[in-house]
Order: sequence, then C-alpha cells, then structure tokens
Amino acid sequence: MGQTAFVKSPTRPFVAAKVTRSFQLNLDVPLMLFVIALVAIGLLMVYSTSWKSAQSLNQPDTYYLFRQIVFVALGALVALVLSLFDYHRYQRLLVPMVAVAVVSLLVVLFFGEDRFNSTRTLLNGSIQPSEIASLVVIIYLAFWLYSKREVINILSFGLIPMMMILGLFTALITLQPDFSAAMTILVMGGLMFYMAGAELRQVILVVIAAIVIGFFVVKFTTTGSDRWDKYIAGLTNPNMASDHMQRVFEAISRGGLFGVGIGNSITKFTGLPVPWTDSIYAVIVEETGLVGAFAVLGLYFLILWRGLQIANRAPDQLGRMLASGVTFWIVFEAILNMGVMVNLFPFAGNALPFVSYGGSSMASTMIGIGILMNIARSNSKKETANNEGRSYGAVINMRRGDRRRSVPRSFGSSGSEE
Repeated sequence: MGQTAFVKSPTRPFVAAKVTRSFQLNLDVPLMLFVIALVAIGLLMVYSTSWKSAQSLNQPDTYYLFRQIVFVALGALVALVLSLFDYHRYQRLLVPMVAVAVVSLLVVLFFGEDRFNSTRTLLNGSIQPSEIASLVVIIYLAFWLYSKREVINILSFGLIPMMMILGLFTALITLQPDFSAAMTILVMGGLMFYMAGAELRQVILVVIAAIVIGFFVVKFTTTGSDRWDKYIAGLTNPNMASDHMQRVFEAISRGGLFGVGIGNSITKFTGLPVPWTDSIYAVIVEETGLVGAFAVLGLYFLILWRGLQIANRAPDQLGRMLASGVTFWIVFEAILNMGVMVNLFPFAGNALPFVSYGGSSMASTMIGIGILMNIARSNSKKETANNEGRSYGAVINMRRGDRRRSVPRSFGSSGSEE
C-alpha cells in the first residue's frame, strides 16, 4: 500500500505522486552472517558425525541432518518473528514465561529420559528444558534488575530476592543433574547484577555463594565428585582422564594443523560419545584441524563483538542489559563447550550453540538472536541523541546510565516509560 503526497514539479507547482513505503526488516546483517556461518558448519558436521548412528537405527543416513534442518528452519522463523516484536512487551509475558520454565523443569524431573546418568530431556532428547530456562532467567533478570536499579544496592530489594530467583532455577536444574546449565545461570546472574549497578562487594557475595554451591555439588553428589576427580586426573596425566576425554585428546592430536578432512574422522566411530551433540567440537578439530577450530572460535568472538555493539547502541538501559545478557550467554555456552573439549573445564555436557544437534539448543539460541535483532531494529528506528552511557563497553557503561531516574511504573507497547 502506498501513500499520496504532493511533490513540487518544475512545470506544475504541486503534483500528486504515489509514495510507496517498503516494508523493511532492518536486520543486523553482520550478526546474521555470523550465525548463518555457524549454522552451516553445524549442519555439515551433524551429517558427518551422525550418518552411521542413523544407519544403526535403520534410518536414512540423513536422518539427523534433516531433523536438524527442521530445527534450524523453525528457529529461524521464530527469530524473524521476534525481531519484529518490541522487546519492551516481554514485560507482560514474564510471569507466564517463568511459570512455564519452572513447570517444564519439574516435568523433566519426574518424566524425563535417563541419559548418561542424568534426567534432562523429553521426547527422545529433542527437548531440554534447562536450555530454555537459562534464556528465561536472563530475560526475567533484565527486566527485574532494570526496575530495581534505583534500589539495587539495598539487600532486601536487590541481592536477597535475586539470590532467591537464581536459587530456585539452580536447584531444579542441579537435581537433573545439569551442572553446566546451573553454572550458566549463576554466572549470568552475577554478571547481570553487576551490569545493573550493584556494588562490587555484593557481586563478590554472589561469587562466593556460587563457589559454596559448587563445593557442595562436588563434595556431596556422585556425578559432581566423579567429574571433578576425572578432570583433576586429566590435568595431571592425560592417560588418567576419563574415556570421553581420552577420545577427545585423540581427535585433537589427529587433527593437527589442517585436519584429516571433512568426513574422515575416526574417533567419532571409535568411542567418542554423542559426537553430533556435546562432542561435536572435537570432531571439528579432528577433521578441520586447528585452522577450523580457531575459525569457529573466531565466529563466536565476532558474535560477541556484534552483540555488544547492538547493546551499546540500544535505545535504553533495558535494551542494553537484555542485549548484553543474551550475547554473553551465547558466547559463554560456546566457550564452556569448547573449553571442556580441551580439558580447560570439568565435563559439563552442554551443547555448542548453532552447531550441536538438538531442538532446544537451536530454538533457545535463535530466540536470543531474534531478541538481539529487535533491539538492533529499535535502535535503527530511534537513532536519536540518546547518549545515556554511550561508549564501547556496554557492560561498564550500563552501570552509569539511568542512575537518577525514577523506577518506571510500566512500559508501554512502544517502550516509553510512564
């Protein structure tokens, strides 16, 4: 549909002309290209690692690949829709989102599937509620901390309620057990608490609480103590590491600088557990070498750079917190997965974002990308002189913005504060 406007003409004073306004998505092209590159690498590696397992299930070689393509397509559609959905409107959905996340975590405890001594998934591993719960916590904390920014350093309004929020989700996830998701929630909670303007001493209390929780998990849970003991053993002597890590070391050593070639990995067929999910980075290193390994790592750092650029230019502090939280979450998940594969961290069991096979991981990260895209679009539509906290480094500058403003009562659909 077009609009009629009067345009000045050399021959006639005013001429009615048809002005057509095109619908523009205003997507952040660099971020989109980085994500597409990782998804393409993921599809290639999912097929490379899963075709033999598909045969063992009497399925076509492309069974896992086609399922992953479906996950990618649905995730991309959701991301596109969310890129058009004003992020301020999430406030109305916060309580339902948290309720659904809590209920799903309870359901998986009672009706989940037992895999590798943990109960994390539903529907043959396609749904992992802890993946979605991590993103829900980030979205909720962004809004909650933003609303409490003027009183964030009062214990009864800031630290104590936040620890209750984090404690609820951490406890439910630890019972599965899914230590990587529990640790992600604690780390992201502490980081977002700092970004909201909390005093350093309160952030230190959060760190101490996380360390204490980690100590009890390692000391008094079978899975936690077993993983920690094998991690320490692998650091002192690789031959004493777990069978999983020894297969990973084998894959990395075979990869060398340029790898053995796509599809030519051996370890994916000789004992490397679930190479199309948690261990997919080890196969990437084996088949593409250090060159491919650093290329994948570089793509995540480019996503970090782009996400912080979007956060830095967001129209308000809420947008900056939300964009920074989502960006750090995606990159933290990637660093954790890759770090485990080179024995920098104890085995965690989390997916490699955009690359590993799985519906929940793909859906949650694509939702995060959709949110980033919407914040980027909001900035392009409101490129005004909003210099609140302007400079590169959104994490530090968010602590300086909006410090003299009153707590908003509500958000309008356009994001204005009433």
